[in-house]
Amino acid sequence: MRARGFTLIEMLVVLAMMGVLVSAARPLLELSVQRSREHELRQGLRALREALDAYKRAVEAGSVALSPEDSGYPKTLQLLVDGVPDARSPNGRKMYFLRRLPRDPFAPAELPAADTWGLRAYDSPPDDPRAGKDVFDVYSRSERRALDGSRLKDW
Repeated sequence: MRARGFTLIEMLVVLAMMGVLVSAARPLLELSVQRSREHELRQGLRALREALDAYKRAVEAGSVALSPEDSGYPKTLQLLVDGVPDARSPNGRKMYFLRRLPRDPFAPAELPAADTWGLRAYDSPPDDPRAGKDVFDVYSRSERRALDGSRLKDW
């Protein structure tokens, strides 16, 4: 009578086949993670830029008090979340432009959301963005390249 079960060779063959399958699936998993992080970056950039534009429109409409040396853009990203007093409101109601600051998904996790973004001031050129007395635009500070080959910081 013969004992039932798997031989050592059969088990090794199965383990080798599973190893090949796992090694083939890993690049697909990394591609999926990269794609989702890029999507999250696009959403964060879009939300921040829309909030900056809404702030500028509120300034132009006279809803945000402005001093003569101000450009019409917020001084910090946090101001979009904290809100600004509505100059047209008789009771000083605040205007809010973001519920929360999105974070750059390619930045280190220990940084606060406001510190994950590169800032461009109104008076800095587009080919050499630098921070200044206001926030005109934001960009990713990551040196990585996107799946399409473009640099994330150029988005």
